This record gives sequence, C-alpha cells and structure tokens, in this order.
Amino acid sequence: MIWLSDKTAVLVKPLRKTYDIEGTKITFETGKLGLLINGAVTISDDNDNVLFVSTWFKQDWLNLNSDFFPLIVEWQEKFYATGKIGWNRFQRREGRPTDEATLTARIIDRPIRPMFPKGIVNDTQIIASVLSSSGERELGIWWIVWASLWLTIAWTPFEWPVSGCKVSLMKDNSIVFNPTSSQESEAKLNLLTAWTLDAITMVEAWAYEVSNEEMILALEKSHEIIKKICNSQIDFIEEYKKTFEIVEAKAVYNKPDETIYDEVKSFLTSEKMEVLYEKWKKEFQWELDNLDLEVREYLVSKWYTIWEKSSENEKAIDETSIWALVYKRVKEVMRANILDNSKRLDGRKLDEVRPVIWETSLLPRTHWSALFQRGMTQALSITTLWGPDDVQTLDGMMPESEKRYIHHYNFPPYSVWEVRMMRWVGRREIGHWALAERALIPVLPSVEDFPYTMRVVSEITTCNGSSSMASVCGSTMSLMNAWVPIKEPVAWVAMWMIYDEETHKYKILSDIQAQEDFLWDMDFKVARTKNGITAMQLDVKIKWLKMDVFRDAFKQSEWAIEYIIGKMLEVQPKVAEKLSPYAPLIMIMQVPVDKISPIIWKGWENVQRMEKEYNVKISIADDGMTTITAVDQIWWEKAIAEIKAKLWNPEVGYKWVWVVSKIIEWTWAIVDFKGKSWMIHISKLSYKRINNVEDVVKVWDEVKFEIVQVDIEKWRIGLKRELSEAELKEMEAIKVTTPVETAEKPHVKVEIKLKDHKENN
Repeated sequence: MIWLSDKTAVLVKPLRKTYDIEGTKITFETGKLGLLINGAVTISDDNDNVLFVSTWFKQDWLNLNSDFFPLIVEWQEKFYATGKIGWNRFQRREGRPTDEATLTARIIDRPIRPMFPKGIVNDTQIIASVLSSSGERELGIWWIVWASLWLTIAWTPFEWPVSGCKVSLMKDNSIVFNPTSSQESEAKLNLLTAWTLDAITMVEAWAYEVSNEEMILALEKSHEIIKKICNSQIDFIEEYKKTFEIVEAKAVYNKPDETIYDEVKSFLTSEKMEVLYEKWKKEFQWELDNLDLEVREYLVSKWYTIWEKSSENEKAIDETSIWALVYKRVKEVMRANILDNSKRLDGRKLDEVRPVIWETSLLPRTHWSALFQRGMTQALSITTLWGPDDVQTLDGMMPESEKRYIHHYNFPPYSVWEVRMMRWVGRREIGHWALAERALIPVLPSVEDFPYTMRVVSEITTCNGSSSMASVCGSTMSLMNAWVPIKEPVAWVAMWMIYDEETHKYKILSDIQAQEDFLWDMDFKVARTKNGITAMQLDVKIKWLKMDVFRDAFKQSEWAIEYIIGKMLEVQPKVAEKLSPYAPLIMIMQVPVDKISPIIWKGWENVQRMEKEYNVKISIADDGMTTITAVDQIWWEKAIAEIKAKLWNPEVGYKWVWVVSKIIEWTWAIVDFKGKSWMIHISKLSYKRINNVEDVVKVWDEVKFEIVQVDIEKWRIGLKRELSEAELKEMEAIKVTTPVETAEKPHVKVEIKLKDHKENN
C-alpha cells in the first residue's frame, strides 16, 4: 500500500468482505497485513483456513535486456498452520520446499504468467503463505485467486480476473466443489482448473479411467463455479477502489523494433523457409541460424546499421530485434502451413505419431527395466521393488501420509545436447514425475494383491519433445516387465492446437517434436488406457476455447494411444510371469489378532531375532496382516515356518519329534518346538525310575514326545516321552505276575526287643 507511515498505518481500516461460493464462505481481506508491498490479500474460509499472499512488482533498476518475464512464484508451507512443530528432531523449522509445495507454486505460475503482455521485464514475485489450515483440503486453487487479486490491487498490466477451481466427480456422478482429501480419494475424477470469465487457461486432472464425456461434464461445471469466483473478485476490487487509492504500476517492456518487419517478411518468403522442413533437431537449428544471418546481410544491403543504435541513423536496429523478427516470421509461416495445408515440419500427418520402438530387461541387476523410444525421444525407465515398510512418508504441513508408488524423472543436459551444471532436481523434473505418478496410480494393484513398494525412475537419455509422455509409456512397460500386475497398460500422448483468431480455424496436432514446440496455442496432454482417461494436463495461451476442441482432441488422442499401446504389447504382451532374481520376495499371511503377541513377544524380541537370523523384514499390522520381505527365498521360507509354528494350538494326544535344548540339574529336560521352549520332568521320560535325565536323553537329541495335558490360559503343556519298541518289549519282559493266595497265611511270631529307655537317651 502507498502513502503510509508509522503514524498513518495504525489508522488504516482493513477491507473485508465474504462471498458464498457453492455453499462455502470465502472471505477476502486487505489492509491488515503486508503494508509496504504493492498489494497483499488474506483469504479465509469457514473451515479454519487462512492464506496470505503478498508480492512485489519491481519498477526500477530492471534488466532491460531480459528476454523473458521474470516472474517468481513461491508457495510456503508453515508447520504451525496445522499445529505441527515439524521437520525432524535436528531441524525444528521449515526446510527445503516439499514436492507438494513446488507443484503448487507451478500451478499458480501457469495460469498467471500468460495473462501478462509479451515482452514485460518487471521483476514480479508472488509469495503465498499458509497461516492456518484444518488439514482437510489442499489449498492450491485459492492461491490462483489471491494472486489475481493482488496483481489487480497493485494495478499491474495483468489481465484479470483469473480464478482456480477444484471439483471431484464422485462414483455416483455427483460433483463436489472444493473437496476434502478423503472425498478426493473416493472420487473417480479430480479436476483442478483455472479460468477467466470466458476462457480456460489451465487444467490438471487425475482419474480412474473416466470417459471423455465425464471429463467434459466436470470441465463445464468447473467453469460455472469459476464465473462466481471471478465475479466476487470484481466486486471486491470495486469496494477496494472506494477505500484505497490505486496507482497504476509502471510496466517496462523489451520488445523488438517491428518497424522493419515488413522488410524482413518480404525477404523471408515461404520458399526460403523450405530449408527448415524434413530436418532433424540440430540441423533445424543450424538452418534457422543461417536464415538469421541471411536476413542481417539483406538488411545491411538495404543500408541498415546493425549492432549499434544511432539517433542520427533512422535505419539502425539492434541484434536481438533481428532475431526476434526472424523468429516471428518463421512461426507465422509454419502456422499458416499447418492451418492451410496441414503441413508439418517433419512431413507427418497431423494425427500421426512418430515411429515407436521398445526394449525390455535391459539392465540385468535391476528389478527390470524398459526403454521407450518415439522418434528421437528416449526414456529409460527402471523399476525397483521393496517391502511395505519402505513406503515414502510425506512429512509436510499437511497431515502425514504415505506413497507406495513413487515415480522420479531425470532430465540431464546431454539429453538435449547441452552443457550445464547439474545440481538438485528442479521444478520441471518434479512436475513431470508428478504427472507420470498420477497417470499410473489408477491401474496399480492393491496392497492386498501386491504388497510391494514400487519406485520407477525415468532417465531421459535423448529428448526431441514429449519426454514426460515417454516416461509414462516407459514406466508402464517397466512395471509389466518387473512382474507388477497392473490392471491395464497406460499410454500418454501430447496434443497441440494451433488457432487463427481471425478465421477461428484450428488444427490439432498429435505428438509434437521439439522443433514445433513454439507454435502452439494449446498444450494438451492426456494419459489413458483402453477404458478411459487416467490423467490430463492443459495449458492455453488464447482466450477462446470451446468444448468442441476438447471433444476433437480427446477423439484424436484415442487413436494415437491405441497405436502406442499396440506397439507396447508387441514387446511385452502381458505382465512378466516371474520376479527378477534380484528382487525381494514377499509373503503375506493373515495372523489372528490374539496371536500377534506370541509372535512379536516382549518388545518385538521375536521379530527382531527373526529379522537378524533370517535376513528378512517383518511387518505386522494392527489387524494381523503380516508381510515378510526377504532377499533370499530359503530364509523367507524359514521365517514363514517359524511364524506358522507360533500359530500352532496344542492338543492332548499330539505327538512330534522335539529337540532337547537344555538339561536343568538332573530333574528337568527343556525341549524346543514351534518356536517355544517346554519343560518335561524326569518322571515322564521313562517307564522305570531313573536317577538322572541324561540317563535317557542328552542335549540336541531328537526325541518323540506326546502332549498329555494343556493349559491354554497359562500357555503350559504337559509332555511325556513316547517309549521305543525296545523299551516296550523290555517293560513287558520284566513284568512279574504275583499268584493269588487263597490259603490262610501262617502266623509268624515276631519278637521285638526294645532297648531300655535310658539306653535310648
């Protein structure tokens, strides 16, 4: 805000207004926080969410030669917003932005950036901070609204209003606005869009194989809601003007001098640009550079001064303007060739996909892999499998959650013939791996059917356009090659649209290569199985976009994906029949809840012992679902055998060979069986009296015992040693049968002499 000082700032009365959007109360407020910046807005709802967005539109000391719009968008997650201290016990403060924060910043940037005029060089920063959150909903859509409000309050050359909207299409086909996280998990389609009052600018969608019409239904509903949010912005700005002064920001541009464009256009004819067609990536760039040199030479021949500006020479033009005008002319001719003649740079038809080839099982020591190649673009996707305890824990501002499928995407400089420093992953890599994750999650097996944690890494080894799409296809094949029973193969294709604003004529192109990337008005990417859509992403540069365009794009994508999936299945027709020999083995077994305690024993003593002894990892859920992960199958089987033994219920009469593990003094023998130790008394070892346990059994003897008594409550059993055949015969042989005496016994006189009492004492 302007014209404020320490004295006047305390007198400012904030502007606050509440709007009802589809039953949700949304409150806009300004004039309370962030008084030194151009504009700041706080947005809150009736569910304890408070979000604060502030920014600065720099108007002095700019880089006047910048060839891009220096817009920086930051999304800040504050742990205190959800009542957490966060991060770890060594660092109790927010650290590097989470992947979710990075993705949210991208979602704000994508619909905002195209709404600024071309050539603007004012440094612009939007910082969005979450001050309070119930943790029930993702809040990214509201940041688009706040960014739009701030940019309007700051009176920047921003074409407003722009609003975000998230809807979920539930299984009963009802549509929920601003869904909770639990509603999103139950929905068959989650759709995040950004619109103006009359045009769509961005789409992010993840779905469970929905139809084209279901997607269009959700898009139409989201625009209906967006109009309400945009109108609330307009109303709020009108109220703001009544209270606060709005000073128009000074926008600065770096635009080429177009006074000689007609001269460039007359030289760069369509015929001259034929050299750009049917060329590979680098050859195309070389030919483009040659055209730039030819234009310069032509302009010099026309008495134009290059490289320096002179007020005395009206025909002076700088180097960057020449390149910009060449670029403009090339784009103009290429677009006209597509719209009028359906002519593409590489000679393909508009709906034709580049040749596709596959290879699987490339890397012998991994848990299998696949190489997808479409034209020059290559994605080497590697799958790694591990146990259920190896899920990724997501610890950010929102409530802690887990991921059992993780996709990562790497885009090294050599893939595009460049040399640059490699640091950590950037926003591009995070955005692309999130896309691939969303596309494949709907077809992954349930944890009950496949308990593994899955990680796929897509290494882009060569890129000539659509590398993120290649990573989806490569990941599908890598998962199938790694024995993961996915429900259906998923393929992804990139669609571009070129539109003529004067004639309203448009053409949709499938599978764009890098040389065509600068031509588009609509960037449309869709992933699907043969049954329906699993993910979609859309960015639009133009104001006009009818639903008919979506219908045409969906229809064209179906053919392209059918072709790609067909090629995929030629190489990997079904899920592999066996696991990689280097992948871990997992066994699932259901343990009765009342038997969990005997298995884990005191302080998980038994589990820790088995993990160390058998080189396995054991996970027991509260409901008794037990998974055993082992590197070696032999130890895996031994661990299972021990757990099964612990589930054994003793019964009277049960006989088995048990091992004597210890002898206590001379009275007791200790035997081991079913993972526990049991005691047997010396009297139960033989049919005759013995003086020492070791007269019958010794340590490590395998002896057959029989259960003769069971006390379940105290978990005690009574054991008796089973006699051998030799002992039974011996016992029979020494038996003496005493005859029954019927005669009267003779009287025997017994004389007992007692000593004198005194002698006794």
